Amino acid sequence: MRHNKRAAPDRTRRALVTGTSVILACSAFPRGSSAMQTAFNQAALDALRRSIRARVDAGELAGATWLIHHAGETHVHSTGTFEMNGAGAPMARDTIFRVASITKPVTAALAMILVEEGLLTLDGPVEDLLPELANRRVLKRIDGPLDDTVPANGPVTLRQLLTMTFGLGAIMVFPDAYPIQMAMREADIAPSWILPKMSSNAYMKKLGELPLAAHPGEKFLYNNGLDVAGILIERATGERLGALMKARLFEPLGMTDTDFFVPPEKQHRLPPLHGPDFTGGTMEVKAYGPEDGVDFSAPPPLDSGAGGLVTTVDDYLAFCRMMMNGGELNGRRYLKAESVAEMTRDQLTLQQKTGPHADMFMEDGGAGWGLGVSVSVKRTRPWLAPGSFGWNGGYGTTAYTDPANGIIGIFLSQQMMTSPEPPKTYVDFWTQVYSGA
Repeated sequence: MRHNKRAAPDRTRRALVTGTSVILACSAFPRGSSAMQTAFNQAALDALRRSIRARVDAGELAGATWLIHHAGETHVHSTGTFEMNGAGAPMARDTIFRVASITKPVTAALAMILVEEGLLTLDGPVEDLLPELANRRVLKRIDGPLDDTVPANGPVTLRQLLTMTFGLGAIMVFPDAYPIQMAMREADIAPSWILPKMSSNAYMKKLGELPLAAHPGEKFLYNNGLDVAGILIERATGERLGALMKARLFEPLGMTDTDFFVPPEKQHRLPPLHGPDFTGGTMEVKAYGPEDGVDFSAPPPLDSGAGGLVTTVDDYLAFCRMMMNGGELNGRRYLKAESVAEMTRDQLTLQQKTGPHADMFMEDGGAGWGLGVSVSVKRTRPWLAPGSFGWNGGYGTTAYTDPANGIIGIFLSQQMMTSPEPPKTYVDFWTQVYSGA
């Protein structure tokens, strides 16, 4: 059954937090740093295994698989099991994970491939392909009534979709209090740990019936821009997002276990998704399945460019290595170095980064946002090495690429984020990554 649209305050907060929480040329990315010439510290690897194992033993998560790529070497480890308390199959290198919002960089990379080919433009209006976004009205106040609007100050562009400044997204008020929040929730297009359960045309129809919460290019509002970008890609090519990703990225990169669903012959490698039972009153951990809106067993009605992929640590590493190498891997070029550089520079103004609806995504001032990817500007979190880029996913995933230090880190679990604060497992992982490099 579908989730309750009139969710309790705690569950509404969790839905937003989880859903919204649920990569160059030699001159740009130094390749000869001392970090890349030095083997990863074994003591840090051992400390990381102990710390994640302790989290499992404490019942904080069922298990996890993680990968550190550094100095040309790849270190992979798993601990725990598919089920809580040691039950189920053991986590393994080939375990398939729902990765939530670390889908966003992949969608953005595909969009930039189409920009290079001339099928899309970064700064031209998207309304020819997305007529639902033409002649938009904008709320006079973000908390105002839905009919108190003015004409938009300009058209929506792909750049605004990828930077999530096109005018709709997560409004960080808990529980839902603004009319636009409640209308998005009622239409089932509000950011949530449950992915959209409708066709792309139905999604755009519902989105187009609502006013924008901000003028295009004015405010950072998380998440929805990447779903719309995925639909834009589909309309520009006439293909499903998943099929195009497979043809242009996954198959040539060797990402054989990455898709928007898990086929029957691989479903034994997909662990359950775990999180607190917000409806039972006990807050005990439960497994979330189809009855809760979490079902990756068949192709979805909409391939969510914001958060719908499943993958493995090795598959996602291939994508990250391509991005760290400026759009090239194993002799094949996927993106121009200039496109990767554009993706991974901070595109937001100070005003766009601040305020109640953007703050929590900017890592206490340590991050900005590029095209579909968080960009580190200063180290306010263990993973924010200046110049690194990546993101975190509300299903329990984190992946960042640090070209200057030659580091890629990927941590995958299936323990839902339930707070704006980063999970302790993320902090443990990234602390040891940079301790050992």
